[in-house]
Amino acid sequence: MILLIIMNPPSVDKPDYHEIACQQILAQDQSVFSIQWVIIPGKAAQKMTSNRLLEIYLQYVKLLTLHIVCPAMTENGLEFSLCNSSIALIKFNMPVHQAVTNGSCTTIHICGGALVQPGECDRGQMDFMVEQICEDTCVTLQLSDFCPLLLGSNRPAPWRKWFYRLTQAYIHKVVTVRFLAMVYRQLAGDRPHTRVVKVALRKGEET
Repeated sequence: MILLIIMNPPSVDKPDYHEIACQQILAQDQSVFSIQWVIIPGKAAQKMTSNRLLEIYLQYVKLLTLHIVCPAMTENGLEFSLCNSSIALIKFNMPVHQAVTNGSCTTIHICGGALVQPGECDRGQMDFMVEQICEDTCVTLQLSDFCPLLLGSNRPAPWRKWFYRLTQAYIHKVVTVRFLAMVYRQLAGDRPHTRVVKVALRKGEET
């Protein structure tokens, strides 16, 4: 599905850092594409599944935001609400699980919420992927075709782009990178420094 274009070749000496690959852009239609992944060495993550990865992510968001953002399953799907209120920041349909080559993928499709452009509530998704790469495991989070309310439309003014970059885009990247770093530490059993490496899977304007 994704891969092996950026990670350094293995070294004899154990490195004091691990790499998280990252790309976050506005596509030609001004929708958001964001992807981050980390490769966990050895057998440490072989029992990880995409469904479990989603569960850990939802718990992490809740704890990291001090319960300001509260992900919860409802009868209709998954909602990220504000402080357990009726204000849904973003809504998703029920998770869809599927097997992929050498792993699994869980997808949640965006279907509404206060942070989504009203006319674009039927597009956008988040994918949680776990894939075996030889003896290692690649853990990936991907957001695609998302149309943030902060951009306003598919022809956002420059100030809207800057405001989005400095707020929602920045927060999303920080949360995702820290989440993957946490997953790495928990599964690999050590605490090396995190190094973010830029990759270019798709063309677009960096955010």
